[in-house]
Amino acid sequence: MNRSVRFGNAALDGAVHRGWFVGHFLDTTSDLRATGEVEVKWGVHPAGDRRQAIAMSTEATSLSVLVSGRFRISFPDQEVILSHPGDYAIWGAGVPHGWSAEAESVVLTVRWPSQPEDVRESVAGRDMREAAS
Repeated sequence: MNRSVRFGNAALDGAVHRGWFVGHFLDTTSDLRATGEVEVKWGVHPAGDRRQAIAMSTEATSLSVLVSGRFRISFPDQEVILSHPGDYAIWGAGVPHGWSAEAESVVLTVRWPSQPEDVRESVAGRDMREAAS
């Protein structure tokens, strides 16, 4: 097999890592998807799905692009609703966030760089402004 070409299904390949299918966490360096440069997630969320805990990357920039559905991303000072295919939100390191699927949604998320132990999740219910400080 040509090591310069890889194909598959993002949902199937990401099933082991909560939707993440490209990044440092893959077991083998012979897989083109194993990289410390970027992480890519294919997130499929049923309506009502939400992250209860506040998450924050300490080193990475994140970009979420809506493929389908209606998806809310909450930040300390604002909320963004992704409602049309192609709508996106991008945020830098140190910005806490949470999310909820207002309708069944598919979201493609890219985070760079891909670093072990970079994302911290705080306790559910913690104030997002408190997490940012």
